[in-house]
Parts: sequence; structure tokens; C-alpha cells
Amino acid sequence: MDLRERYFEDYTVGHVVTFGSRTVTAEEIIAFARDYDPQSFHLSEEGGRATPYGGLIASGWHTASLTMRMLADTAVSRHGLGSPGLDELRWLKPVRPGDTLSVRVTVLETRPSQSKPDRGIVKQRTEAVNQAGEVVMLWTGTIMVRRRTAA
Repeated sequence: MDLRERYFEDYTVGHVVTFGSRTVTAEEIIAFARDYDPQSFHLSEEGGRATPYGGLIASGWHTASLTMRMLADTAVSRHGLGSPGLDELRWLKPVRPGDTLSVRVTVLETRPSQSKPDRGIVKQRTEAVNQAGEVVMLWTGTIMVRRRTAA
């Protein structure tokens, strides 16, 4: 099934999907940092050497943006109705130039909306995973998805 065509009924607790592949470059790390997170360890290799990171690393917000892009390109349902927000967001390991990220999404719970019968609520854990299989970022959040037919 095309992940973008899922309705609420297609989300099952425990289901895991993995997708995407994006290699991060030093140039894009620095460009993102210049515009949105100008800390020394995001702006240059030299600036990063003077920190516990020992070199250039991507902003966590950059990692989140890359993850969201891979989600949008592959797994955000055309029947999605947005998200009321995240319950948790954690950056677990630095992302460095040359790292290749993929996304793993696990459905944690589902429930029909009690106030709006045309939709359901899905809680998911989204993980950005590097080429070594290490989780570098995770978020847990809720999405709203149309039902095939209202209850």
C-alpha cells in the first residue's frame, strides 16, 4: 500500500515503516545554521572543535527538518489533517557531515475521535536513524487522519 494513501483504519498499533535516505553535507549544515541556529558548532569545523562535539554538527532543528521532508515525500497521508503537536522531541546523537539519515515510524496507539467522527487520532514515534543504525533523533506525536467512512 502507498503510505500516502492511508486512512485512519490503515494504521495498526505496532506497525513499523522505514524509508528515506538523505546524506547530510557540511555546506547544508552551515547554511541552515547561518539562517536558523548560528551556534559555533553548527557554523564551522573549527568552531565545533572547541566544543565537546569535536567538530561540525548539524542543528537538531536541521535534523528535524530533514526528517519532516522525508516524511512529507514518502509517508504523510493525503488523508492527513495535521497534528496538534509533539509530546516528546529528543536529539540523541550528533549528525555530522557525511551521515546518511533514514526515517523509522512506529504506530503506538490509535483511537477514533470522539468529537469528530470523520477522523481518527494516531500516536506515533518517529526516529531519524543514521547509516550505523543509531537513532539520532526521536519524536513522539499525534496526527489526525480521515476515516474511510464516519462512524
